Amino acid sequence: MTERAAVNMLDNILMALQSLKANKMRALLTMLGIIIGIGSVIAIETVGNSLSGSITDSMSGFGASDITVSVTEKEDDDENTSSDVRMRLFRPSSPDASDLITDDMLDDFRAAFSDKVRYIKISENADSGTYQTGSDSTSLTVVGVNDEYIQAEETVILYGRSISNSADADKKLCMIADTFAEDYMAISPVNAVGKELSIKINGTPHSFYIVGVYEYTEDETLSAVAGETVTDMYIPLSTAKTISDGNDNYSSVTVVSAEGTDVTSFIDVAEEFFASYYTLNDSWTATASSMETLVSTLTEMLDTVSLAISAIAAISLLVGGIGVMNIMLVSVTERTKEIGTRKALGAPKNTILMQFIIEAVVICLVGGALGIMLGTGLGAVACSFMGYSAKADVESIILVVGISMAIGVFFGYYPANKASKLDPIEALRYE
Repeated sequence: MTERAAVNMLDNILMALQSLKANKMRALLTMLGIIIGIGSVIAIETVGNSLSGSITDSMSGFGASDITVSVTEKEDDDENTSSDVRMRLFRPSSPDASDLITDDMLDDFRAAFSDKVRYIKISENADSGTYQTGSDSTSLTVVGVNDEYIQAEETVILYGRSISNSADADKKLCMIADTFAEDYMAISPVNAVGKELSIKINGTPHSFYIVGVYEYTEDETLSAVAGETVTDMYIPLSTAKTISDGNDNYSSVTVVSAEGTDVTSFIDVAEEFFASYYTLNDSWTATASSMETLVSTLTEMLDTVSLAISAIAAISLLVGGIGVMNIMLVSVTERTKEIGTRKALGAPKNTILMQFIIEAVVICLVGGALGIMLGTGLGAVACSFMGYSAKADVESIILVVGISMAIGVFFGYYPANKASKLDPIEALRYE
């Protein structure tokens, strides 16, 4: 760009800003569609990124090397015969005990892939328990676990011992969090070992003896009810199955792969291994997935929803662009004599064209800047209400600036071109 062109560009920008200053209310109303559209897109992207980031961080804490193997219903085959279709209509909605994963399957899997399997975690929720102290009550989640579950979760035993499913099978023994002992049992965690703990599970009273107290960590929080932390109470797996009237087999297990294992490829291997047991099963099979897969799927869903909402919000950008074109046409009409004077003094067509295009671009850039501030502020407020940290998308902001300039050029070209083609004689005679 030559020095003269730079000076002309600066003059045009100053003239555009003077025009905006002279017609503040009209300029603000013109920019309103741009502000709302860009603000909405930025706010949606900010909330979406914050939500995705928080979910990813939370779920990744459950273990990137974990592979969940579950018994699932077989998908329908379009080439099946009509008799097969009739049979599917009457098949059970939940698997029987014979359809579930057995200990023999797990032993075979561990033997076949001993170098790739570190732990096999098994848990059975006996449901939510209620601990009553006088007129007050609190909730805790009763979870039946195997020995490897405690090891895989790297649970720190502060006092007492861990649960042993071989030695403690079917016994009413439990492990509780140190915070539960302090906050709700009102005793020191070290003194909780050996104490009797009476709770209600599904309205039925049960008494357990505490054999261990583990260190509570934030990741073990399952939910918060009325401001209180709901912790896990671990009991032997067999005891949990007895309480919930379950059988000895499992609807799902979690395989913790050994260090150095390619989890992505091992998922397919694990699924193929367990699915081989269901070759002759007409209704059920085994599938495998990892936390990474779930996070990826969830992120894609959130991105799709954000994109769809952003596309709807972006309609106001089109409305804003039309408003810019309209006000520029009005501006050309109002300044017809000015345009005629400039052309009579020798201003070329391109100079007039650039003057009005730059004015349109300045309007859109100012509107875009205000929209970015509005969107960032709204996004931060929304994230604050939801309890997430706001994460503004820099790429989206840069894209929005580019869109603002594109709108200015696109919708400003027609009025600018109309102004540049005015006959100077007719323009000077215009009243």
